Amino acid sequence: MTQSSKKLYTDINLAQLPQHVAVIMDGNGRWAKKRGMQRVMGHLYGVEAVREITTTASELGIKYLTLYTFSTENWNRPKSEVDNLMNLLVDNLEKEKPTFQKNGIQLKAIGNLSLLPANAYHKLMQCENDTKTNNRLTLILALSYSSHEEITYAIKQITQDVTNNKITANDINKSLIERYLYTQQIPHPDLMIRTGGEVRISNFLLWQIAYTELYFTNTLWPDFNKEQFYKAILEYQQRERRFGLTSEQL
Repeated sequence: MTQSSKKLYTDINLAQLPQHVAVIMDGNGRWAKKRGMQRVMGHLYGVEAVREITTTASELGIKYLTLYTFSTENWNRPKSEVDNLMNLLVDNLEKEKPTFQKNGIQLKAIGNLSLLPANAYHKLMQCENDTKTNNRLTLILALSYSSHEEITYAIKQITQDVTNNKITANDINKSLIERYLYTQQIPHPDLMIRTGGEVRISNFLLWQIAYTELYFTNTLWPDFNKEQFYKAILEYQQRERRFGLTSEQL
């Protein structure tokens, strides 16, 4: 840990950590392009940032970390890039498993996983099963994910259950809807970080981030490190979370 990282760490109030941090990992392709590399190299270096941020979150005591890994819209990218991303996923699930076990990290995936190639899906399910008893940090990969698709799926399932008399229309409320989302049993994010300089949500956890604190940084994802993560946590801790109330009520 660098001296600046140590200083930032000492400023963090470990009693007021976000329970759940979500990250839009943006900028891999632009990072590679700036260095005259192919886009896939940006994704390769981005894996190093995933490892560092996951380990850092676990060390701090954050309980949930959700990474926007691959959106449903990403299937429209050039086939060569999609194939490289899927191969990268398979390779790194196997490589990172010892790190998950060492650091008490449980892996989960959310999204329309049926669209994944068979080998990627198999490795993903195997890694989920092998880490299911770990309880220090839950690492959630949003794969083949979009909020629009998630909410559409939930509405279809609710409609089917109403038709089949499992529930009635009067049963439908916020709590019931959340039971049909991919993120059931996962608390809403307290903090969402987006790297890469873009200031938008990109169809990510739209239901879940109603009162999430948003943090945007120009840092491209492969350059986002422990120190950058600490800065985001410190910014979060300086904010007043009112959830629709006034400061006086809090």
